[in-house]
Order: sequence, then structure tokens, then C-alpha cells
Amino acid sequence: MKGQSAVNFPGNSRVHIGLAVKDLQRSRVFYETLLGTPPVKQRPGYVKFEPQDPSVNLTLNEVADAKNIGKPATHYGVQVKTTQAVQEAVSRLSDAGLETTVQENTTCCYAVQDKVWVADPEGNQWEVFVVLDADAKQRNEEGSSCCAGGTSRASTDACC
Repeated sequence: MKGQSAVNFPGNSRVHIGLAVKDLQRSRVFYETLLGTPPVKQRPGYVKFEPQDPSVNLTLNEVADAKNIGKPATHYGVQVKTTQAVQEAVSRLSDAGLETTVQENTTCCYAVQDKVWVADPEGNQWEVFVVLDADAKQRNEEGSSCCAGGTSRASTDACC
């Protein structure tokens, strides 16, 4: 892993939340109203908001699978500005005895990222990631587990 963030945001990190939604258009309108800003990226089945205040990376992921609807989120994350910060998270989590999954140079939701995945004690999936290319042309690489971080993670349709 080597690289700087292709995305500028206040501070050195910010929270990321990926929500599963049934009606992408309706949810887009709601979050645009709630956050007071339009989305920064819209693709098939995907909408992304990056307001500066509050500083958050919020993605809406349209899913057909009703089992993900109504859960608080498909996953959570911390977006950082460098791969060094991701590597530091890998070390910190591994040193604590937590099982991690590392993904390097993976295409996820129209962005190339380096990331590490870990589950909290309740099984909620968390990622620490840096965006290396903010506008990749395809949502997922063929066979990529994307924001899923592996088979035990959130659905591959629920990306960052």
C-alpha cells in the first residue's frame, strides 16, 4: 500500500456510513434535504454524499435483498488520507489480536481504495480506508468483494 487520498476532506479522518436502501431516489431526496447539500456522486444503484459540516462520507446502496433493509447500516468506516494511516490501523488492530482482512488497490463503488476490515464485538463491519482514485469507471472489479471485505462481511452490493 502506497498512496495519498484522492479526496480532500477536513481533518485527517472522517466517519463513513454505508446504508442499504430500497428506494434510491426517495432516499437521495431525503438525505439531500437532511444534509442540505446535493450528492457528489450518483451511479446506478449508488449515491454518495460528502458534506463538510457535518464531515461524513455517506453512501446509499440500493439493494433488492430485503434482509438488509431496516438495519442501521451495511457497514461503518473511517476514511483516512494516506495508505500509511491504513497500515497503522492494520498494525493497531492486529496487535490487539483482532482478525483483519486487508484489501489493496481494490475497486469499490466507482473508487479505487486500500483498506482493512474488522468486526466489532457485535459483528458490525468496520473498514479503515483511503480513496486512491475517486472516480473509477466501474463499480466493482470482477470477483471483488468490494466493501464486503470477504464472505463474512456485508453484501457486495453494499459499497462505500
